[in-house]
Amino acid sequence: MPVDPGVLDRVETARLLLLRPEESDREVLREMHRDDRVMATLGGTRSDAESDVLLDVFRAHWAAHHFGYWIVRDPASGRFVGRGGLRLLVVDGTPEIEVGYGLMSEFWGRGFATEIAEASVRAAFDVVGVRSLVCFTMPSNAKSRRVMEKAGFRYEKDFVHAQLPHRLCRLDAPG
Repeated sequence: MPVDPGVLDRVETARLLLLRPEESDREVLREMHRDDRVMATLGGTRSDAESDVLLDVFRAHWAAHHFGYWIVRDPASGRFVGRGGLRLLVVDGTPEIEVGYGLMSEFWGRGFATEIAEASVRAAFDVVGVRSLVCFTMPSNAKSRRVMEKAGFRYEKDFVHAQLPHRLCRLDAPG
């Protein structure tokens, strides 16, 4: 899966700007991770130190693979919308590439999560060249399950992630 450096550093969708994470994004991630509503389905709130580690993980993933989770902004105002994209992880002992997304609560219900998921799918299949993607959420998160369905993912199995039950969906590349 060699990806040319820089190709995915900046991606524009119809309404969003997806940017490779930078050191300057530390405070917006901290703010997101402190928000009880936002983090209720994303593993719970995180301390600033935990958020800092996560940003470092995001940036290291980009350095190693030339893709990862983007920082999502409104292109007109520059406001932080959330984060999302692709990441390598192991699910039940199998290496996978996951599509993930999370938004600040003021941006919920506008289709932005679907827009991020669809941009991630295009990047994975068209640029990274993967043949299959996974996406997962807790069974109670109907809104995230709907985003996965809109992006083309189909239920595969239930599994445990971070000591919590999750529903895993898969999307294979066309052809």
